[in-house]
Amino acid sequence: MSRVKAAVLGAGSWGTAFAKVLGDAGADVTMWARRESVVAAIRDSGTNVDYLPQARLAGNVTATTDHTEAIKDADLVVLAVPSQTLRGNLAEWAPTISPGATLISLMKGIELGTTKRMSEVIVETARVEEDRVVVVSGPNLAPEIAQEQPAATVVACTDRARATLVQRAITTPYLRPYTNHDVIGCELGGAVKNVIALAYGIATSMGLGDNTRAMLITRGLAETARLGVALGADPLTFAGLAGLGDLVGTCSSPLSRNRTFGERLGRGETLDQAQRATRQTAEGVKSCLAIRDLARSHGVEMPITEQVERVCHEGIDPRLAIKILMSRETKPEYVVPG
Repeated sequence: MSRVKAAVLGAGSWGTAFAKVLGDAGADVTMWARRESVVAAIRDSGTNVDYLPQARLAGNVTATTDHTEAIKDADLVVLAVPSQTLRGNLAEWAPTISPGATLISLMKGIELGTTKRMSEVIVETARVEEDRVVVVSGPNLAPEIAQEQPAATVVACTDRARATLVQRAITTPYLRPYTNHDVIGCELGGAVKNVIALAYGIATSMGLGDNTRAMLITRGLAETARLGVALGADPLTFAGLAGLGDLVGTCSSPLSRNRTFGERLGRGETLDQAQRATRQTAEGVKSCLAIRDLARSHGVEMPITEQVERVCHEGIDPRLAIKILMSRETKPEYVVPG
């Protein structure tokens, strides 16, 4: 049986960690990066010193600045760029992708303007059937995976056989993948948790305690599930790795860029100040706008998301945002349909 050939397009923290996973699982991996310095470091020393120096990449992982070289004849094409840049990048890359190749999305966001999930952007831009797109989501903090700490993830695809193929391609002694049919739920869990993590970071740096933070996690999960059900997701997904698991990991870890970005906002920094101080993309900052619009278009209440958007993009004081959340009309915790 021939070895799997994989292209990883994007050399940030998660793209690098995923390339390591693929390489450790036995695939021949070519990473694509824009900067020659990143490519040279990966080729010469097996490390991405700019983004994930903890990752030791195997000899079957290499890199290039030429996307055509990376993608040519790849069985797996892994998309690991910031979500708002996907459409433009993929339009350039798509003609090189082999017919029948599996496209894997590592991105956790909703596109501004269109309110489309990343798999929808892939289908539309690459002009492929939805059963060729696999979504990987879960509590996957890149530095911990780079250190080979035990972790699990979800591989979601409408095609069970394709999900199983990717599951086999990323199974290692330190990463345990589970398959799931619910692409919608897995993508929404991954996108909305970034917004809730911003709120969690804000609350943390304001000195608010465990009661407040537990409230944000549980009510954040509730509004994620409400939106998911409105869009056709399986409610059980939100109790799993791509829902609660990813939310807890992202909120509770200082490794989370969304949480740490929220901490800056909670300390009184403006959005511009926080962005200048942060090297990597905090997806929730832009996605909160798209998620808010998506929720409104489906008549779904998402009060935490609404207030995060107001703090990030309308400049309201986080203390006022919390006051607004706490003064909402009281209601039952669960609303039974029908």
